Amino acid sequence: MYLHLGQDVVVPEADVIGIFDLDNTTGSNITRKFLRDAEKSGCVKTVSDELPRSFIVSGTGKKISIHLSQLSPQTLLKRTETKRFE
Repeated sequence: MYLHLGQDVVVPEADVIGIFDLDNTTGSNITRKFLRDAEKSGCVKTVSDELPRSFIVSGTGKKISIHLSQLSPQTLLKRTETKRFE
């Protein structure tokens, strides 16, 4: 299954490491440093031109991507909780 992050951006749900609220997490120096370093290394992708409300860390192995999304973490979480047919 895939997680729709907004606009035309989707990532495999299995690759999602975490979904974080920008308002609550960027108060930490560690998180700000993590995002700053990721941006310098080219790992940060912006999903929309709107003000981002969340960031999603995804990847496999050593390749990590960070997506800034205009969707709230709660909305993204609901999208991951859809029922799956077996």
